[in-house]
Amino acid sequence: MYYLLLAFCYGISLLPLWLLYGISDVLCFFVYRVLGYRRKVVLENLRQAFPEKPEAEIRRLAAKFYRNLTDMMVETIKLLTMSRRSLQRRFDCDLTVLRELYAQGKSCQLHLGHNFNWEWANLFCMQGVQFPFLVVFMPITNKAVNRMFVHFREKFGTKLIPANDMRNGMAPWLGQQYLIALVADQNPGNPRRSYWFPFLNRMTAFYKGPEMSARRFDIPVVFADIRKVRRGYYKAQLKLAFEHPRQEPEGRITEAFVQYLEKNIREQPEVWVWSHRRWKHVYDPAHDELRPPGSDNA
Repeated sequence: MYYLLLAFCYGISLLPLWLLYGISDVLCFFVYRVLGYRRKVVLENLRQAFPEKPEAEIRRLAAKFYRNLTDMMVETIKLLTMSRRSLQRRFDCDLTVLRELYAQGKSCQLHLGHNFNWEWANLFCMQGVQFPFLVVFMPITNKAVNRMFVHFREKFGTKLIPANDMRNGMAPWLGQQYLIALVADQNPGNPRRSYWFPFLNRMTAFYKGPEMSARRFDIPVVFADIRKVRRGYYKAQLKLAFEHPRQEPEGRITEAFVQYLEKNIREQPEVWVWSHRRWKHVYDPAHDELRPPGSDNA
């Protein structure tokens, strides 16, 4: 099954991007208009995040999101045959802050959200730094699809760390410099072992893991924001957020990332993944321990 799927995707990836975007337009129509893939979730999330926007604007944002979603599908398949030169022409990011941390002998955590196109961002970043580049990912249930995505992501040398087995996955890298990318807006499985902060007009749970490891090992934290310049072209910005995380109070790093992410989403909302069931957990204000010590967010 895997080899059939890989062969099919490889054949698709040989098509020029202008033709792949034509396929994306057709996919977008069927996914959004005909199949209605998670359309109710997308519209409810957008209404929650932007109560001030009229319904017509909400639906325009939804349509833009679905077009970006199917664009990312074909762009990801294109990675099978995309050259380094082509990727560097279509994705831009100043990696100076990462190179400076490497020169100082430090490791680095890179925190980002589900902004399109994170697949291109992963491969671009690892080509431009000397660190071993580690990416934490959640394995896909379908083994053939999961194997294919691993193939995409490791094409240029990225090392994948499964989120459900991080201890063993990180073991070979402890004691040396590394750069680890964490998509830090995942919905945590256990809301009682999470940090809660206001996010897009609702109290929202966030994993403690990224902050806890940064503070434990005093690993500098860099925030990343990805913007879509135009179809097929992206630009990312990096910000050294915390050089000495161990000095920060508990919850501060996560809170800063939440505020950073929300600001970027509001500036270009159509590039964030609204189809995630991000608010499955409901905050209980009766349990103050759900908030970090010293937090005044209610």
